[in-house]
Amino acid sequence: MPELPEVETVMRGLAAVLEGHRIVEVAQRRPDLRFPFPENLVRRVEGHRMLSFRRRAKYMLARLDSGESLLIHLGMSGRMVARQAGAPVVARLAPQGLASDARGHNAPPEAHEHLVLTTDHGWRVGFVDPRRFGSIDLVATGREDEHRLLRGLGPEPLDDAFTDDVLSAALVGRHTPIKAALLDQGVVAGLGNIYVCEALYRAGISPRRLAASVAGARAARLVPAIKAVLAEAIGAGGSSLRDYVRADGEVGRFQDHFAVYGREGEQCPHCGPACPGIGRIVQAGRSTFFCPRRQR
Repeated sequence: MPELPEVETVMRGLAAVLEGHRIVEVAQRRPDLRFPFPENLVRRVEGHRMLSFRRRAKYMLARLDSGESLLIHLGMSGRMVARQAGAPVVARLAPQGLASDARGHNAPPEAHEHLVLTTDHGWRVGFVDPRRFGSIDLVATGREDEHRLLRGLGPEPLDDAFTDDVLSAALVGRHTPIKAALLDQGVVAGLGNIYVCEALYRAGISPRRLAASVAGARAARLVPAIKAVLAEAIGAGGSSLRDYVRADGEVGRFQDHFAVYGREGEQCPHCGPACPGIGRIVQAGRSTFFCPRRQR
């Protein structure tokens, strides 16, 4: 599933294509994805202008001038496909991302393209999701955070309000491993397996360490590590695993900078020849990569 940096990159790409423009046509090709499409979706979106975009955790919110927001979740296999006849790619989009081509407005639909928005300046943006684990909903813009998918989420890790004190308070009394605690979206929103592994490595914290023991001095190392990893990944366009490419045909490049993720048995960048080899364990069904010498 795309993580926060990939979703942020997709959202920025959507904003570049759609923000300030009117949706002149909506094509809905099935009644549901993971959940049913909202009632009267076509009528509630068609004819309205996209005002702005916001990301919350791994969700994107497209604010309409109707006072409602489209809530978009890519799920496991979802991606956005944007095209305009004869126009160059103008947006850097993302994971399994916003792909783009120049086949034009009248091109046949993509396979598994379930919803298409056409704008007043000729862009056609489709939601493609072969496995249909993604979702689309509508929510009143002033009540976005009350939506059932958003209301239990923790703080945004890139916000100034996410501090070591805030993380410490969330970890007090937690007797699960810190890796599992950070993947809990109620503790901090938007973190996924890749970036938790990388942040714990940078902070020198073992993924096996009990979460409660991270509160305090270790949290003071971990919070800036989380922020730095996410910021660098967004700057690199996310991490391309499997088939993710950007709209300009390039792939996200942060996977080239992984310190531990997917590098089992290799030397870590910090320890060099003294490294016993990056380890891999399974926690809650997910692979965890770490350096047993650096991370305590």
